Amino acid sequence: MRAVDIITSKRDGGVLDRAAIAAFVSGVTSGAWPDYQASALLMAILLRGMTAEETAALTTAIVDSGIRVDLGHIPGIKVDKHSTGGVGDKTSLILAPLVAACGVPVPMMSGRGLGHTGGTLDKLESIPGFRVGLSLDEMQRALARVGCAMIGQTKDIAPADKKLYALRDVTGTVESIPLISASIMSKKIAEGIDALVLDVKTGSGAFMKTDADSRRLAESLVAIGNASGVKTEAIITRMETPLGEAVGNALEVIECIEVLKGRGPADVIDVSLELAARMLVLGGVAADRAAAFAMCRATLASGAALDRFARIIEQQGGDPRIVDDYSRMPSVAQSVSMRAPRAGFLTRVDAELIGRASVALGAGRNRVEDTVDPAVGILVRRKPGDEIRQGETVLELFYRDDTALQAARPLAERAIVIGDAPFASRPMVLGEVH
Repeated sequence: MRAVDIITSKRDGGVLDRAAIAAFVSGVTSGAWPDYQASALLMAILLRGMTAEETAALTTAIVDSGIRVDLGHIPGIKVDKHSTGGVGDKTSLILAPLVAACGVPVPMMSGRGLGHTGGTLDKLESIPGFRVGLSLDEMQRALARVGCAMIGQTKDIAPADKKLYALRDVTGTVESIPLISASIMSKKIAEGIDALVLDVKTGSGAFMKTDADSRRLAESLVAIGNASGVKTEAIITRMETPLGEAVGNALEVIECIEVLKGRGPADVIDVSLELAARMLVLGGVAADRAAAFAMCRATLASGAALDRFARIIEQQGGDPRIVDDYSRMPSVAQSVSMRAPRAGFLTRVDAELIGRASVALGAGRNRVEDTVDPAVGILVRRKPGDEIRQGETVLELFYRDDTALQAARPLAERAIVIGDAPFASRPMVLGEVH
């Protein structure tokens, strides 16, 4: 089956059969398809779309490009969580120890930040010594010992996805719902989990900017997961404003520890508990979400979730003392406040612009090979709906050098919008898909 025939078929709106899709994925993995032909098909898929059957076949082919991990020897129902990415979205670092401390094994395979959105691996690596590059054997040992492993994608898991994602990133084809769905779900299916909870973000700081697109993506992801034998459900959460106060890797780790200590921003707590409760129900340790919420709150109050996080850090080579001593985390001495230019009501703190400002400071990357500074970032001191006085601090920027600050400052200034009337924000959770 010639590559050019598959490309032209999709270009003209055709439906690709399983053999054609398998040939494409195999060709990308082996290198038989050069980048220009793979990129051509990716663009055709972006423009023409894929049926549910095509998307499922693409997911299966990507899974089959590597191995499927067998976690059958680990007792219990293995449950993971995945977010489609946002600004200040640090809930994985709360969920993993909380859910594990409640008795559900959590094998969590995460990614790095790219563009204006952050990545769980970058946050974890801001913890001195923390290793995310565990082998599959090490991952399974960690899962057996502490009930959780937080790792990056290994070379054995869905290798085709790694190649396809790199091409999508540089060819303007990231936003395709079938391609996003296959990329996310292939890794989750291959990692050997039994159930999955998805947090699909919507708004300026998300890849999906509209509620309608976010729901379409959630429905696609859930359908693929359930059809593949992974019990899957999703919530749709808003991402017009950064989640929590901290944006930047070490700053976000500290905020997560504060939540595990029973403190922290209300929006982070709300989303974390919503996701954790669903994981506990799917994991079979709670009969319903009401019971799961109660279990989560009791586990936080007892200190068991914080203790589990310290054990996870130690298991993966990090310094567990950071949970009690934040001075052991990377930091910078310089900061500057962005103040309200006038009195009124804060009507917008634009998540995408805050994310871009954080990247400009060095907290993220525009290219895969960019180096991340774990210490820099932004604290969002006030949220939309707040009444503020002229000169009051809205944002605090932590920076290492003046050049980075000058690049970030105008983005941060544009992110702040002040109006004359009170502003009522939408609920954090906008919908769910089963």
